[in-house]
Amino acid sequence: MPERVKRRLSRDETALWEAWNRAADTVRGRVAADVAAETTLTGPDFAVLAGLLHSDAGRLRPVALAELTGVHRGCLPHHLRSMRERGLISQKRSADGAEVVITDEGRLLLKYALPFQALAVRRHFLDPLGGLDLENFRLALELLGH
Repeated sequence: MPERVKRRLSRDETALWEAWNRAADTVRGRVAADVAAETTLTGPDFAVLAGLLHSDAGRLRPVALAELTGVHRGCLPHHLRSMRERGLISQKRSADGAEVVITDEGRLLLKYALPFQALAVRRHFLDPLGGLDLENFRLALELLGH
C-alpha cells in the first residue's frame, strides 16, 4: 500500500470531518422537516421542483435532474411517479428522450414553500453562524463543491 494511503486522519481532522457530516445532515434534515410541516413537500420534492423552476423552460432530463438535486438515480423514477400522481410534475417525451416538466400546480406549491424554506434556512443555518465571516465561509464551501 502506498505511503499516502496509509496515513490516517489525525484526531483533529477526524473531529472536523465528523462535525461537518453531522452538521450538514442535521441542518438539511431540520430545514426539510420545517418545510414539510408547512407545505407537504419533502426535501427531495422541494429539490426537484426548485431544480426544474431554475432550469431553462422548467424542464430537465431525468439524469440531469438527478445530478442537480442529489436524488439517487435508482430512487428517482419512483419519486417522480409519486410527484406526477400528485400533479406537481409531468413527464414528456422528446426527440432526445424523456423530460420532467414542472406543472402549474408544482410551481405554485414551490412558490408557496419558498418563504418557509428561507425561514428554516435562516433559523437552522445562517442564524447559528452569527459572528462568522460568511463570505469566506461561502467561498470555502464553493471550493469544496467544485
